[in-house]
Amino acid sequence: MATIRNIEKRIEKFLTTVIDFFYPPFRKIMSLELFRYGCCGGLNLALEWVLYYVFYHFVFKAQVFDLGFIAFTPHIAAFVFKFPITFLTGFWMARHISFSGSTLRGRTQIVRYLIVTVVNILINYLGLKLFVEVFHWWPTVSYVIISIICVTFSYLANKFYSFRKNKTNDGQSSTHQE
Repeated sequence: MATIRNIEKRIEKFLTTVIDFFYPPFRKIMSLELFRYGCCGGLNLALEWVLYYVFYHFVFKAQVFDLGFIAFTPHIAAFVFKFPITFLTGFWMARHISFSGSTLRGRTQIVRYLIVTVVNILINYLGLKLFVEVFHWWPTVSYVIISIICVTFSYLANKFYSFRKNKTNDGQSSTHQE
């Protein structure tokens, strides 16, 4: 377990160092937290797009995926199967890089992050159904458009809900954990 934690700490330090290296030109227009969120979110979003494309075109081969008791259209199947991977990478980066100053306990963070993610799933699902099945747009293009909508919602919800920082009466961050 200590070896895994050491690897995790090294990855965290590497990503934070690389992201922070590119921050200075953006210092006047955004906070470090927003910049880190954008970088981590962009990295996770790119991973989502690649996984979605691979699952849609190579795993499901643009065909209905039938489990016998339920069948998934290929665009929904691709979304469902890429989800666990990007949920975990997104949570890890949000917790350790983007919102590392949160005063909430890890289990509170992950439950809240899951709630925000469920809302995003609904946006994704309904958006894919609308864009692909009603408007007949290409699935990958539809998914990219929906992702942009979800990114905006996610930042605000995660900053002020999932990974919020408690404030004391004098405006200073509190170390109290929920």
